[in-house]
Amino acid sequence: MGKSTVALAKLAALAAVASTLVTTSGWAQNFPISAAQKQTANEVAQKGVPLSELAANAPERYTIKSGDTLWAISRLYLKSPWRWPELWGMNLEDIKNPHRIYPGQVLVLVRKDGFASLRVEGEQSDPPTVKVSPRTRYEMLSDGALPTLRSNIIEAFLAEPIIVDEAGLQSAARIVAALESRVLITRGDRAYARGPEGTPLLDDQGKDQQFRVFRNATPLKDPTTGEVLGYEAQYVGKATLVRGEGKGEVENRDGTQSVAVVPATIDIVGAKEEMRVGDRLLPEPPRQLQTYTPRAPVGKVEGRIVSVYGNAVINAGQNQVVAINKGTSDGMEPGIVLAILSDGARVVDKSDPSRPVMKLPDERNGLLMVFRTFERLSYALILEITDGVRVGDRLVSPRQ
Repeated sequence: MGKSTVALAKLAALAAVASTLVTTSGWAQNFPISAAQKQTANEVAQKGVPLSELAANAPERYTIKSGDTLWAISRLYLKSPWRWPELWGMNLEDIKNPHRIYPGQVLVLVRKDGFASLRVEGEQSDPPTVKVSPRTRYEMLSDGALPTLRSNIIEAFLAEPIIVDEAGLQSAARIVAALESRVLITRGDRAYARGPEGTPLLDDQGKDQQFRVFRNATPLKDPTTGEVLGYEAQYVGKATLVRGEGKGEVENRDGTQSVAVVPATIDIVGAKEEMRVGDRLLPEPPRQLQTYTPRAPVGKVEGRIVSVYGNAVINAGQNQVVAINKGTSDGMEPGIVLAILSDGARVVDKSDPSRPVMKLPDERNGLLMVFRTFERLSYALILEITDGVRVGDRLVSPRQ
């Protein structure tokens, strides 16, 4: 296999599953391997990867530790960690299932004829089944296989931020009062809510109804055009419905009777910050098993960072979340990896008597991965970064 075939294998790797992340920690990663993944790995396995594609400080031997991730291990050996199928291809004989790599395994780097490959030292086998007490259940020790990325980093953001249209929150249920006329409401407090006009908040589903509580949405604008792409609702807590909304008779001052609205009763069961009258309620969506397949997008991408998630945050660092101006209408999907470019500085050429102003080239500053998409916006996790990320920074395909 020549260098051109290896190059094709790399391109195939961009569309193949780089690795998998489960949003519920502790669940086994036993996902199927696609034909495309296997083909990419087989092509690279015939000869390895060119030495030029190895990371500068790739270790000769590395013992996998608890807490490692496949992303981090890929970074040790390859210049681009999202090219994970190439790492598997380097070690195809020893690692039959790329989703199962375990602490204690020793990776050995082999260089030969301008190419590099990996092998696992010693005999390899899946850990045995063990009985776990005090509960009677059986669990494979292989459930300790390394995750791709730390699930707890993304998990909170799957529930917190939400993008809505201009009227989205205005048509949602709202908190209308609190006990003892309290201004601020927090965990453990009781409050009262009403549904949108014409749709009372009813306890008629035969099960507990859970809600997320959001503050009024703020507009997210495209850094280039200034167009409002959507509204970000600020997550403040969780509530459970105790009693549904209804009507009741009240006695007026003149002794007559009239019918009044009786708002629904809610209990606050979680609080990120204090809530207040006017905050909106949206139903808690069912918990889902979400997997991510880090990969480069198909074709070119030109995007921008719209905002950094979090109060009073200007710059974003590693493991922080940003909103970008590309969504499902632009082909964004969970798992797509984009390169972050820092805007080149404007400087004066002091060596030129006319002192012209120059713009230095935009430089690559890191990588982010899309994990939640909306029509015109997406949330992405910063995977690695050299310098701080700012609103307006450019985003492109890692291959550009």
